[in-house]
Amino acid sequence: MGLTKSDIFTKEQNHLAQMAKVLAHPARIAILQYIIKVNQCICGDLVSEIGLAQATISQHLRELKSAGIIKGNIEGTSVCYCIDANAWREIQQLFNGFFNTNTQCQSDDCC
Repeated sequence: MGLTKSDIFTKEQNHLAQMAKVLAHPARIAILQYIIKVNQCICGDLVSEIGLAQATISQHLRELKSAGIIKGNIEGTSVCYCIDANAWREIQQLFNGFFNTNTQCQSDDCC
């Protein structure tokens, strides 16, 4: 399988694909839902909430942070994570723009 030629796609298309890829794992969705539910920064209690190993949780947190969806602050010996509200709004707008595209067929020849 060849490499994706991202330079032939628009910046928005590449960004949408990157966000979709980051959000495409159920553990990351569960992490985001938990952070949103508690409505505060979380510091290390994800292992018991999500049910995955600490190393696995850390890997998913790194992916979410790398994508800019969450931000982390070091507090003592732990890192606390919370949703980056600006990034969250941007992702919502990005996906809304994609899903709000008119899908009505303009031709009588259409399926």
